[in-house]
Amino acid sequence: MNIATNRLRPLTGAGRRLFIETYGCQMNAGDTEIVVSIMQREGYVYTERIDEADVILINTCSIRDNAEQRIWGRLSEMRRLRRERPGLIVGVIGCMAERLREQLTEGDRGVDVVAGPDAYRDLPRLVRSAEAGAKGVNVLLSQEETYAEIAPVRLDRNGVCAFVSIMRGCNNFCSYCVVPYTRGVERSRDPETIVAEVETLFANGYREVTLLGQNVNSYRFGEVDFPELLRRTASVSPQLRVRFATSHPKDMSDRLLETMASMPNICRAIHLPAQSGASTMLRRMNRKYDREWYLGRIAAIRRYMPDCAITTDLIAGFSGETAEEHEATLSLMREVGYESAFMFKYSERPGTFAQRHMPDDVPDAVKSARLTEIIALQGELSLASNRRDVGREFEVLAESVSHKRDDQLAGRTSQNKVVVFDRRDWRPGDYVRVRITGCTPVTLIGEPIDNR
Repeated sequence: MNIATNRLRPLTGAGRRLFIETYGCQMNAGDTEIVVSIMQREGYVYTERIDEADVILINTCSIRDNAEQRIWGRLSEMRRLRRERPGLIVGVIGCMAERLREQLTEGDRGVDVVAGPDAYRDLPRLVRSAEAGAKGVNVLLSQEETYAEIAPVRLDRNGVCAFVSIMRGCNNFCSYCVVPYTRGVERSRDPETIVAEVETLFANGYREVTLLGQNVNSYRFGEVDFPELLRRTASVSPQLRVRFATSHPKDMSDRLLETMASMPNICRAIHLPAQSGASTMLRRMNRKYDREWYLGRIAAIRRYMPDCAITTDLIAGFSGETAEEHEATLSLMREVGYESAFMFKYSERPGTFAQRHMPDDVPDAVKSARLTEIIALQGELSLASNRRDVGREFEVLAESVSHKRDDQLAGRTSQNKVVVFDRRDWRPGDYVRVRITGCTPVTLIGEPIDNR
């Protein structure tokens, strides 16, 4: 009786249009797809045009100050839309909602709805509250929520690559990081739901999945750890590529590397954030490894998979960073030879251990100068890596038509490098054998060697 009543109840969205603007990491992109699924169940219709939306949600990131400042600026712009369209509901969801709930509902930039990362199931009720004239706010963190049974609505138009969230939260508490406070404790999804989601994606034509988590290689559900989950996912089909992000160096086990090396469709690419090349700095960051451990993991990756690409995250100017510690980061970059990196100036995040107990004492001009050096060096390393690929052959998964030329396709190698090549008769989703003929620091240029 209860089930029947639930099926027949009126849909609260009633065809109203929903627009979501997403900032931040791949986890946020995956969360947006979950939110669309939840709202569509209530009758909302997703739109890619903000000007026709009845409800606008901004999915936010708090990991760096500049990300938050961009969102505050965007909320200022929303005031115009709200003046022009009475009845428009504007909400902030995600990490910034969790951290700044009071500020987000006050003043000229105040919004109608605020929902933290564990409150997305409650969004229909929160929107109804806002429509009735009240503020809809729910930022409660959960120790169980994984949205495991919710099938995300895939918003990537190419229909080739998809993100699959396998866990939420983080237990590492790096001293600079706000994630454990905004996303809660670490919890893993049931592996059966993950494999079922991947099987459905493959049946619907997707040819690559990326398993997502704040620290994927600490995944565990019962007896299933991350190497076993990775093996089960890759076993869905040899025609399905499998990637994952992000790994913590302390959990990069030989067993994981053995699993990767044993299955060709697990991509030869590992994102292994270093953050700094100095052991003294890593201790202050509470990273739970030192330079020697990190380099030992790099050596293990090279031993198991000599063709594996390694990328990283680096922070310039964390608390107390000396010139010698900065030079240690540069020397680490040279020793590893990263294919690419995400590189940032340190920005103090309220509520973190560093903000409460460690001075933000590196002058901004020094941070900027050090970041400029890191970026310049990585540019050299990326170009050198791409030049080494010229003349080699790779299997490329075509993902989309090139942004610059309609007669070319863009795809990626197993090493996660972008390749542009002549389109001919291939379509997104096809695997194409390509010989690399040239490169830029960020793109490989190739010619197909299949006879089409």
